[in-house]
Amino acid sequence: MTDVRPSQQMRDLGVVQEGAAILTTPARPFNLPSERNEAERIVDELFAALNRISQVHPFAKGMGIAAPQIGIGRAAAVVQPPGDAPAIILLNPRITARVDASDEQYEGCLSFFDVRGLVPRPLEITVATTTLAGETVATVYEHGLARLIHHEIDHLDGLLYTARMRSGASPIPVEQYRQSGQAWAYDRS
Repeated sequence: MTDVRPSQQMRDLGVVQEGAAILTTPARPFNLPSERNEAERIVDELFAALNRISQVHPFAKGMGIAAPQIGIGRAAAVVQPPGDAPAIILLNPRITARVDASDEQYEGCLSFFDVRGLVPRPLEITVATTTLAGETVATVYEHGLARLIHHEIDHLDGLLYTARMRSGASPIPVEQYRQSGQAWAYDRS
């Protein structure tokens, strides 16, 4: 029996993989509330994808998925924080403020799950999102949750985490990451 690479496993679960143009194309925002039904349909698809993925891979530090990762070029993402916290739905999210303080942690991405990369991110961000009723709401996120949210917003802006890595840095194979003793990112593998 041959081992299935993590990226192949994600592809089999319906996650678009690195190299697809949709991952580097900014997502189209929703016009809410007029596109409410479309936004709800896409959010339902994102939750279904999260459910499929969580059945085969545990994510102790939380996880998220953006609509482009399931082949939909719209500005929607869902983040599942660690533990029993409720999922966070992001529609038309944009970062409106960030603190100067940052840290650098390993991140993984469902769209190229065979590697992990050290990514500097702010320790606190303020994110404005649009509700289904068309109202704008601002929320402050800190530490690990700020990292998860920022990662998904990057997807909606057409950026992969590799664009945020320090100059000259490269992702490392997941096997090397597991041996590094610095496992933080999105999984407990």
